[in-house]
Amino acid sequence: APGLALLLGLTLPVLAQPAPPTPIPYPDAVRRAADDLFGKANLPPGPVELVIDPLIDGVSGAQSTATRAMQATLAELVRTAHPRFTLLPFNSESLARKPVVLVGTFTAINNLGDVQGPRDAFRICFTMADLASRTVVSKGVARARPEGVDVTPTAYYRDAPVWAKDPATEAYIKTCQGTKLGDALDPAYVERLTAGALINDGILEYEAQRYREALAYYRSAGRLPGGDQHRVRIGTYLASEKLGRREEAVDAFAALVDAGLESRKLLVKLLFRPGSTQFVDDAKTTEPYPMWLSQIATRTRQKKACLEIVGHTSRTGPATLNERLSVLRANFVMELLKTGAPTGGASLIATGMGFRENLIGTGKDDASDALDRRVEFKVLDC
Repeated sequence: APGLALLLGLTLPVLAQPAPPTPIPYPDAVRRAADDLFGKANLPPGPVELVIDPLIDGVSGAQSTATRAMQATLAELVRTAHPRFTLLPFNSESLARKPVVLVGTFTAINNLGDVQGPRDAFRICFTMADLASRTVVSKGVARARPEGVDVTPTAYYRDAPVWAKDPATEAYIKTCQGTKLGDALDPAYVERLTAGALINDGILEYEAQRYREALAYYRSAGRLPGGDQHRVRIGTYLASEKLGRREEAVDAFAALVDAGLESRKLLVKLLFRPGSTQFVDDAKTTEPYPMWLSQIATRTRQKKACLEIVGHTSRTGPATLNERLSVLRANFVMELLKTGAPTGGASLIATGMGFRENLIGTGKDDASDALDRRVEFKVLDC
């Protein structure tokens, strides 16, 4: 025991920590993880029906250019290198056949494990789960270099006004990252799959600018068991706004605010000019901001809640300046809340985190890391 060794004057050997995996070029990393996944699948001999539950960013839960490209690569590998697997569309009819489901996350990390360090690699995680046995049957992981990787969110996720990992997204990420071979599937993931397929159809329709069809999918998903998801509320807001249905858009955003207040945290994408406390010079982007802030103030007042408004910045620039800037931005938003819709007895305080709680952490200052420049509304105990 260490205590006994100290008493006897003995020196215990220091156990060396294993070196982190060496990141490899992105295309090679995708293929390595995929070949492990398909080649080592613990399944009975014979043909296997497979669906892909769309891959997501392991932090934000968003689909991106990179996750869509990985999904296309996986589909091509199934067709050309792993003919045992038959790829089915991700829909309710396919899920009723109890196929094998592939989930995957793509996460920016510091390769040495320093949570405050720069994100200098991407961790790829693929997991295969058998819906018939409800168990994990294969895993594939790799680390990729960041060169040539485009993590810009797809249109739906780029346009989403708020960010939240609801139980459905958390269950997806847990299924990929928090399981090992043979583990039972989280029921929270399985019970939301059918609704998730309809939501994905809605996302694709939205990104194809077919907003009426998208809205129909979101409404259908919301009526299913497991359909109470942020993606439904976000999609309903986005499609209603595109269709010019003002009242429906306001109601959908109010539902997002209520859900955020219920969970005690609401993350809103209010975009500022670089190094400034003023919103970006883009009228199309900022046009809904007054409605968003009015709904936040109104719903907070109705619930007699107290809020901490927390500003965040991206990693660009010195830490001290970013710390100060994040506080100033939070104060700016707090004053807008007070002016636009007085909160009555609700208490508001403003704080800033600089870039200490970056979600993406790449420091690109573009659409790919917009979440790092967010404003959080945290419910406090009054």
